[in-house]
Amino acid sequence: MTPPVHGPVAVLGLGTMGAGLAGRLLDQGIQVRVWNRTPERAAPLAEAGAHVAATPADAVAGTSATLCVVADGQALGAVLHGPGGVLAEGPYPGVLICASTVAPDEVVQIAGEFAAVLDVGMLGNRDHARDGELRLFAGGEERAFTTARPLLQRLGKEVVHLGALGSGMRMKLLLNLLMGIEVQALAEATELADACGLDRQLVLKTIAGSGFASPVMAFKSRRLASGRFDEPDFRLRLMAKDLMLASKQAAAVGLSLPLATAAAETHVRATEQGLGDQDCAAVTRALTPKPETDT
Repeated sequence: MTPPVHGPVAVLGLGTMGAGLAGRLLDQGIQVRVWNRTPERAAPLAEAGAHVAATPADAVAGTSATLCVVADGQALGAVLHGPGGVLAEGPYPGVLICASTVAPDEVVQIAGEFAAVLDVGMLGNRDHARDGELRLFAGGEERAFTTARPLLQRLGKEVVHLGALGSGMRMKLLLNLLMGIEVQALAEATELADACGLDRQLVLKTIAGSGFASPVMAFKSRRLASGRFDEPDFRLRLMAKDLMLASKQAAAVGLSLPLATAAAETHVRATEQGLGDQDCAAVTRALTPKPETDT
């Protein structure tokens, strides 16, 4: 039987969301042990009282729960199985909470290596993570969810158990599929407005205030209006990765999703153009016509 979650808790990966989750736990009076591939990201959390570990194995030592919030499946594999990884010194007795957006099958494959595993799709941004306002969608066995629920409730305003392991990732991919298509649609409308001579700022203001805009469109319209895509809320390369994963999930069950496929191709092209570490709204730059050159 997996023991109930109590402090300390490990957080592996201190990107936008991981750092927010670690800060939230510290605010809740929970001891936190953190690790990040580039240690300098841990400095603000160290000042707030977190223990900064040199390796993932060191970070999880003595903890009853570990939140893994790395970028992709390759990073997840390295954190779990690489030198100094979570499993480097033997089995991990606590609950592993995989909050990294990876292929659902990748989460299922690691289940036999841990006492308890949950995959958790997170809906929200860095401020939501920091303030405990996330919506969390978990997949995994009921006993694992029951064990981790008090911890998850400290991190999110809504915590839902969807069912079997992999369900949390499937929900997250669906949500990011919608976001990727919506932001690209907004970018396409904006670029068409520019090309037709309409005032960009007025068009974006009109769209954001209309019934056609989703909340994410209204939010991203500010990025498109300013043309600033640094300090990303969600990196474009991660959106490209998630759209590709969603497309692969559809293909695996025999579905054709033309919008998802087209959005994935556009985001991959934008990443290849060097926009991957900018905010996902920078996909608009992949739509801009290239100036003609004299031959």
